Amino acid sequence: AEWRLALWTLCSVLLPVLITAWCSFQRSRRQLLIRDIFRKSKHDWHYTDLFGQPSYCCVCSQHILRGAFCGCCGLRVSERCLKKADQRFLCKEIVLRGAGAAPGSMPHRWIRGNVPLCSCCVVCKQQCGTQPKLCDYRCVWCQYTVHDECMVDCLRTEDCTFGEFKDLIIPPYYLSTINQMRKEKRTSYEKVVPYCRKHWTPVIVLANTRSGNNMGETLLGEFKMLLNPVQVFDLSKIAPAKALQLCTLLPCNAVRVLVCGGDGTVGWVLDAIDEMKIKGQERYIPQVAILPLGTGNDLSNTLGWGAGYAGEVPVEQILRNVMEADGIKLDRWKVQVTNKGYYNLRKPKVFTMNNYFSIGPDALMALNFHAHREKTPSLFSSRIINKAVYFFYGTKDCLVQECKDLNKKVELELDGERIELPNLEGIIVLNIGYWGGGCRLWEGMGDEPYPLARHDDGLLEVVGVHGSFHCAQIQVKLANPVRLGQAHTVRLILKSSKMPMQVDGEPWAQGPCTVTITHKTHALMLYHSGEQTDDDASSLSE
Repeated sequence: AEWRLALWTLCSVLLPVLITAWCSFQRSRRQLLIRDIFRKSKHDWHYTDLFGQPSYCCVCSQHILRGAFCGCCGLRVSERCLKKADQRFLCKEIVLRGAGAAPGSMPHRWIRGNVPLCSCCVVCKQQCGTQPKLCDYRCVWCQYTVHDECMVDCLRTEDCTFGEFKDLIIPPYYLSTINQMRKEKRTSYEKVVPYCRKHWTPVIVLANTRSGNNMGETLLGEFKMLLNPVQVFDLSKIAPAKALQLCTLLPCNAVRVLVCGGDGTVGWVLDAIDEMKIKGQERYIPQVAILPLGTGNDLSNTLGWGAGYAGEVPVEQILRNVMEADGIKLDRWKVQVTNKGYYNLRKPKVFTMNNYFSIGPDALMALNFHAHREKTPSLFSSRIINKAVYFFYGTKDCLVQECKDLNKKVELELDGERIELPNLEGIIVLNIGYWGGGCRLWEGMGDEPYPLARHDDGLLEVVGVHGSFHCAQIQVKLANPVRLGQAHTVRLILKSSKMPMQVDGEPWAQGPCTVTITHKTHALMLYHSGEQTDDDASSLSE
């Protein structure tokens, strides 16, 4: 009896362990098979544990809660049907293949089932996808939806119009024609444009998946669904300079670029555009729009694209805003930092400035934030957390005052004229209207007369602050900055000690040096008037 009890006890312990080990082995084996399919497939497969809307497998037509979906064509399949779906269904064609197609047209590409919510049939104008089963069709290019009973043979063979965003999409037949021309060593791509449409302004989307609140991955999939996947780039996998070479295959002075990221990402892209100018590709220079995903987003705010994006605006509306935006110029400045000393053989550090340069408490906050983020980057995935850390370091500096008596340590020259400095802790040189995550620093409270500040007039605005507490007062419009003047050239001499400095949010600790800021070039940007704030309206009216 004792042996029997021991045997049953052993079995009751070992059996769950063996079952768990077998299930774990099967799960890892299944995951390896799924990863292998994902790696070899032409679809942009992603796995999800829960679909965001009622979904049905495109192979077995069964209702599914989890499974795989294609980020380009929108197919949804269960785990067990993934291999069949990958073999049976084609994804969006980036380049049209086959000699039978007309050079300026292509038929609809219909996908059955899982149509968008609240979509209407193009034939009967009634809502699609209302039945609890795999039903109705959607074209992956024009996004038209059709009921099963409304689908007729003429719709299957009808040429696709590319829908609402036809002026932004690069058609596959255009790229196939360009490929043929390159083989024949012809470069007159302008002759291909009439095959597309009259007012064609194709857009290139550059998304930084590591910016701000980590929405880049979701946006990449949504843009690939609406556009040609060849137009959408992940900047964590490909550099902007390489992605922008697509502009050289498109009509001159017609391309628009949508940068999804923070001000640092925008500066990265603008540097790549400057490289195009050096290569002699000026006629292919695109205009740049911004979808703000960073923490501060001051440049985006200045150009009317808002202070931050959190998914509140549909991607379709974002593309409409890009189509309707107006072209403007943005001054870009060269910041040269030359270390002091007779025997210094190091080359001067050179930066390009789009937003602002500063020395003092705000640069110290940026330096502390940057050092903390380098140690634990996983903690800084939220815009709110990032701003809370800035607030913490700003409060700390109010008590410590590490940058006091700055006016005794520096000399300031505006257009060659030396400026007598009052008692200050910081100096900020502005190119744009916004600073510090949404504060109009040059205007302050708006109760004093001051020259109008612009981002395209070749002038810099130079202000001083008395400390972190003064910066906080300015942000809530309880104080004015110390306006030191406007200038075409700014020269700042740090005579002694080490001070924090920053250019567009990139901070460092700097010893005695000379900082010279001169005009470098103009960038072609897009201004969206729809996000204009009350401050913007009053400034423009003045």
